[in-house]
Amino acid sequence: MPSVTLSSKGQIVVPKEIRDALGIKPGQKVMLKVVKDHAEIIPLPADPVKGFCGIFEKGSSLTRALLKDRKEEARLEEKKTA
Repeated sequence: MPSVTLSSKGQIVVPKEIRDALGIKPGQKVMLKVVKDHAEIIPLPADPVKGFCGIFEKGSSLTRALLKDRKEEARLEEKKTA
């Protein structure tokens, strides 16, 4: 397991074997996440919208809830004007 030294500016160099394993390319953004007593490096996708699509837990759909609400509003509006 490679170790690195923190510079006076708080910078580290991610070793090549780690960059290769994670598929990190020069200029690519990464996210650092604190997990209990350590940090994780998470490569960010070039297209964040596509990359983060589907990351939330399955459950009730906000879109379905909004559509249901809009249909109810339209029904009530129609009732008022009739």
